[in-house]
Amino acid sequence: MQRQLEPEVMDSWEEASEYDAMDFTEVNTAFAEEAVAFSPSEHGLVLDVGTGTARIPILICQKRPQWQLVAIDMAENMLQIATQHVQQSGLQEHIRLELVDAKRLPYEDGIFDLVVSNSLVHHLPDPLPFFAEIKRVCKPQGGIFIRDLFRPEDEATMNALVASIGNEYDDYQKKLFRDSLHAALTLDEVNQLIITAGLTGVEIYQSSDRHWTAKRSWTN
Repeated sequence: MQRQLEPEVMDSWEEASEYDAMDFTEVNTAFAEEAVAFSPSEHGLVLDVGTGTARIPILICQKRPQWQLVAIDMAENMLQIATQHVQQSGLQEHIRLELVDAKRLPYEDGIFDLVVSNSLVHHLPDPLPFFAEIKRVCKPQGGIFIRDLFRPEDEATMNALVASIGNEYDDYQKKLFRDSLHAALTLDEVNQLIITAGLTGVEIYQSSDRHWTAKRSWTN
């Protein structure tokens, strides 16, 4: 099945609100737990790329309150909702939200101990600059934890995945999911991008019936 791009930035208030209303608690919690599990517990500076409404950095900070997180997104409405969530969680001193393009990061080389990103790659028409920037800003021994959807082989598989998310999602939310699956990369495409970007020591694998993961442990 050919890749069919969706908008790079979900920046209408309706899109941001609908996205935030979708219940990703299970996958977000699993992501946060895995991100901290292979990382040292001491102080560290973490970058969350494509943070959306900041659900994941909040979960990470609750598990590692000694870490500092910079959480970035290109969508102003997403960050507006994210600001509310961070304030409600009382983590304003630990999470810094910034309006930043993932393909052009305004950070120094090798500054971050860990770079995480969930469900951003499928929004990028050309993900290579994103992976190249991650390589640049992450410390040589720093951790990398990226997860996203992968594109199904055919439309029948895609339809089955959309049907499996349940009746608690309305038609618009199901359309968002379908569009995301159609815009996602295959595992082979991810592998090639990682190699081309020069990222080393990264394990790439299928982590669910709809997700791939790219992981490198944070070592001292």
